[in-house]
Amino acid sequence: MLRALLLPFLCLLSPVSAGKLLVIPMEGSHWLSMKEVLAELSKRGHEIVVLAPDNKVYIGSSDVYDLKTYPVPIKKEEMEAQIRSFGKSRFSEEPFLVRFWNTLKHLQKSGALFEAACRSLLYNKEMMKYIQDSKFDAVFTDPFNPCGQIIAVQFSIPSVYFMRGVPCNIDIQAAQAPDPPSYVPRMFSLQTDHMTFSQRVKNFLLFLTESFSCNIAFSPFEELASEFLQRPMTMAQLLSHGSVWLKRTDFAFDYPMPVMPNMVFIGGINCGHKKALSEVSDGLGEGEQGKSSGSHTPV
Repeated sequence: MLRALLLPFLCLLSPVSAGKLLVIPMEGSHWLSMKEVLAELSKRGHEIVVLAPDNKVYIGSSDVYDLKTYPVPIKKEEMEAQIRSFGKSRFSEEPFLVRFWNTLKHLQKSGALFEAACRSLLYNKEMMKYIQDSKFDAVFTDPFNPCGQIIAVQFSIPSVYFMRGVPCNIDIQAAQAPDPPSYVPRMFSLQTDHMTFSQRVKNFLLFLTESFSCNIAFSPFEELASEFLQRPMTMAQLLSHGSVWLKRTDFAFDYPMPVMPNMVFIGGINCGHKKALSEVSDGLGEGEQGKSSGSHTPV
């Protein structure tokens, strides 16, 4: 009993030290969200190293982290075109089967590009020696591109995921959270958690197709991870080693779903603090405003 009472005070007295963080990011809009977090971590004294391919599009140098690049066999123009094409496809209003097929083709091409970049990093002896010698405290990465997690497993470094989600709910499966297809909407379904019986049937059928679609996207990474780690490895097995899942979503804007204790919702992390709205006139003309009480109505 006495120990339980003393524990909170001991926590207050314990020294706080900054850590050494290895960041292996995902390109595109994923990075734009992540770099704001890195700025805050830097303010708190953490040492941050970002590893990025030399064909980086949005990832640039900064005072808040040390940027290290490695060569990849993909031109910057090709990567940029792939990122932009994916953004345009998100607003497509084409029929379901057309959207499904186009997304599969995009996932296949993106998977090949990111796998080639990841292979270049994993088999870069200089980079691997640097990571091993640096004694990082944690790997901060986006599991949509599982290259960072392969490195975390290889060097037994705790990993923190920064993410919105992974196709086919692989993140849910990896964390061993319940994932009933009759209640949790699947990718492409456009359903909510409130479904009719026929919608639940459709949702379940989509669930059955996920192994096919995600195999196209992630099989190159599974093969690479198995080869590099020298043991069979699926995406779910690879991601299951994650310590903390920081999810850029919120129950207020998404459907409710089962989660695990190490999943932390940070849906408002990219909502900057804006200035308060200025006061405006109540719609009266300038002459009439002078005759009024002079009060203003905020927007």
